[in-house]
Amino acid sequence: TGPELLPSAPLLRGAAELAAELGARQAFEFLLGRHLDANPRQYTLTPADLAGLMADLVGPAGTVLDPACGTGALLRAVTPRPDQELYAQDSAPDLAALTALRLALHARGTVRAAAGDTLRADAHPGLHADAVLCHPPFNERNWGHDELAYDPRWEYGFPARNESELAWVQHALARLKDGGTAVLLMPPATASRRSGRRIRADLLRRGALRAVVALPVGAAPPYNIPLHLWVLRRPERAPAQPEVLLADVGQFATEGRGGPDWRTVRETVLDSWRAFDRAGSLDERPGLARSVPVIELLDDDVDFAPARHLPPPTAADGAEALSAVRERLGETLRLTTDLTPPPAATAPPARWPLTTVGELARGGALVMRTGGNGGHARVPALTDHDVLAGTAPSGTLAESDEEAVLTQAGDVVVPVLGGGSVTRVIDDATAGAALGRNLVLLRPDPSALDPWFLAGFLRGTANNRQASSYASTATRLDVRRLQLPRLPLDEQRRYGARFRALDDFEQALRHAGRLGEQLVRGMYDGLTDGTVAPGR
Repeated sequence: TGPELLPSAPLLRGAAELAAELGARQAFEFLLGRHLDANPRQYTLTPADLAGLMADLVGPAGTVLDPACGTGALLRAVTPRPDQELYAQDSAPDLAALTALRLALHARGTVRAAAGDTLRADAHPGLHADAVLCHPPFNERNWGHDELAYDPRWEYGFPARNESELAWVQHALARLKDGGTAVLLMPPATASRRSGRRIRADLLRRGALRAVVALPVGAAPPYNIPLHLWVLRRPERAPAQPEVLLADVGQFATEGRGGPDWRTVRETVLDSWRAFDRAGSLDERPGLARSVPVIELLDDDVDFAPARHLPPPTAADGAEALSAVRERLGETLRLTTDLTPPPAATAPPARWPLTTVGELARGGALVMRTGGNGGHARVPALTDHDVLAGTAPSGTLAESDEEAVLTQAGDVVVPVLGGGSVTRVIDDATAGAALGRNLVLLRPDPSALDPWFLAGFLRGTANNRQASSYASTATRLDVRRLQLPRLPLDEQRRYGARFRALDDFEQALRHAGRLGEQLVRGMYDGLTDGTVAPGR
């Protein structure tokens, strides 16, 4: 009623003004992103890069179901089509409503979302979808074991009480049309637990399980476990000589925030899956993927964890490769020595007149943009992890009607989460990448601001502290509040040259660290598998 809504009027007015400025879809995504960032423990999220990979594995689809939709990330990643039908269900009514609104703003077709316990009260019992995407809840004991013993969905066997994930697998298969594809995110134990071996065996025998992909650590919550993707297909007929694709992209994990090297993960998984899907088999790709005859997996354990069936990468020229790494490391260390900053000269504390990024934006000295939209151009996305690690653009963004923010040489990119003082000046190699989520782009007017001067002063620790807000679980940077001195352009360039030299030194240190880790790991592996001699 009106009186009840009255206290929320300023908030509603602000949301309406934001939507008028950005458009309804972008305003909604911005507000949702802020809400999720402020309450990270309240939701189990499917990262956008993983959602995009899962959607690409099922391919183009007219009818798609997510029976555990959460915030709608998986269905949002599906390539939109005008005649598309998207079905969603979640046990939390607020999440079901949120997904319905999010998809209505994003999709071109029909959206049907429902609230309710999917396994106990399926809202779409007659559906035969082209594809199912699902990130089910893991390790649920109270999934309906006692009351669902005779449910017709258990075509492959009645799941044990501790095998809730196999109940979700069979629910997904039951909602597919013949030949339809499902992709589920699964905990790795589901591939090997003894309590599920009979169901796993029947999935293999009947040709329903097509692929298992071991993801790197950090791909999705819980971030300390290397989760699996299961690709399933509702069999039209049992294959004569069935094989299953097993792939392991765990080697593409990276340190720090931002998750794995998603570009390499995506290319490796999709290339292997598409080759396997076309031919029904795949030549071995050592350490990465192979297709395994089902008969090899039907032993007492029926364990199809990829790591157990993939040989390590070939080490025939391991010693030569390690020598090359050692040589590159030596060159990088010599470069690092040459780039080491000269001794610092003492100076009295400066008393500059200060301005803020917000004031510079209002005055036209720079343009400020936020990232997160994919547009219609499929270009690599620069993620916050790429900025923090100093690596090439590795992300992907879901296609949308909102234009992507594309980087240009000389732009300064600032991450807004995590509390770190990091910036990145875009060079020619990175220009053209789309700006990812949780990043702010500053495009300085070169006649007023030197980009390296801007990037350097924004990295000051005290500067970041005064511009940050602190929630219980996250730190967020308000880029508009960051300060820098008002200096003539010539003086800015003097500082900018010094900041650029520091950046070169920092990049050389990072490169040396990566080569050192590669050399150490290669030596351990070579010594332990016998391909490298210990010497005298």
